[in-house]
Amino acid sequence: MELISLSDGDNSFRVRVLGRRSPGVLHLHGLLDAEVLITSSFVSGRLATALRPSDLESWARALDRLSAGQDICWRDDDHSPEIRIQPYNEEHETVAVRVEDLGSSCVSVFIPLCLEEGWIDEQRRLLARVRQEWPSEVLERSWGVYEWRR
Repeated sequence: MELISLSDGDNSFRVRVLGRRSPGVLHLHGLLDAEVLITSSFVSGRLATALRPSDLESWARALDRLSAGQDICWRDDDHSPEIRIQPYNEEHETVAVRVEDLGSSCVSVFIPLCLEEGWIDEQRRLLARVRQEWPSEVLERSWGVYEWRR
């Protein structure tokens, strides 16, 4: 199931959620296995990753910032690929995505995308579908302390 799907026919950037990492295992139940997919006429790639419930929350906040015309950096930590999205890149006069996997492969990819009006609303719809399919069922009371939601 797609969490992010940005495509103009020539270039695409997607984050696909594959499912729960370890269903039923309390401390791992909230993790979602995912993959980052990049496709263009020049390069294509796939990077396995995991999403935490907090990543979905930060993606919702990032969509709000994009809607306000602000650049975003999503998942900026040492263990995840860093995803930067510009709602308007002056050089290319389009939306632009940069994915950097500095923690593992040290590869960086920049993709300009000519997206249609309403692309942010579509990303919100995809986020809502992911949340509906894999609701947050585990609470982390403090670092390393988990319990099932009631």
